[in-house]
Amino acid sequence: MSNRNSKASKEAARIRLREQREKEAKRAKVRRQLLVGGGVVALIVVAGGVAVAVSQMNKSSSSEWDAAKGKTLVQPANSDGTTIVVGDKNNKNNLDLYEDLRCPACAQFEQTEGADVLKGAKDGKYKITYHFGTFLDGNLGGTGSKNALAAVGAAVNVSLDAFEQYHTLLYSTAHHPAEDGPDVFAKDANMIKLAQGVPALKNNAAFNKAVNAGTYDKWAMNSSDAFDAAKITSTPTAKLNGVAFKDTTGIMAQIEAKLIK
Repeated sequence: MSNRNSKASKEAARIRLREQREKEAKRAKVRRQLLVGGGVVALIVVAGGVAVAVSQMNKSSSSEWDAAKGKTLVQPANSDGTTIVVGDKNNKNNLDLYEDLRCPACAQFEQTEGADVLKGAKDGKYKITYHFGTFLDGNLGGTGSKNALAAVGAAVNVSLDAFEQYHTLLYSTAHHPAEDGPDVFAKDANMIKLAQGVPALKNNAAFNKAVNAGTYDKWAMNSSDAFDAAKITSTPTAKLNGVAFKDTTGIMAQIEAKLIK
């Protein structure tokens, strides 16, 4: 009898042990599900937070430039409406240059042809009328074209020489942003930092204030609208006395051949 009791006790103990293990396994499974589920929720929350943050940044950036359209226009000194003219304004020969400050082809043009083109205006052969667009902000995303144009407004307000040097510097190999790189021109601090390479703009409190305050944002938007109205399909585009060049490579020889004497 004691043997039967012993066997029954052992069997009961095994059953209790199995039941206990099954309960523990169920609890462990529930814990894993909760942890995984919580992790998924956490990731969703984090991802959602990032999405919201990005959305807010884009909204803020877009809103800033939308709001600029409603600002009171501050016209930069030494500018001519929505354009900037270098050279004798009474010169009968006019070279229109259409550029976007983020444009890599414009950068290449300015790096190879820009100095000679500018010298031609300085030598009195023609005047240059610069037209700036901001379409690359839409194509590439960001606000660098608009922000750089507003900074150019602050530069030309100081002097035409300051504009010429700042314009050359922004398109230089050392400072022009890669098409697939960060939108460095979108940051006011970067535009001010780059300006330290221009003597008239270095530590220039008025220039710095204008950039940070967006003083010429409205002017930049008006200039961009005027560029769009001109129906320019590519940049850089150059026109001498209203006639566009098909190719800007070796442009000085083409200009010389078509100048009104």
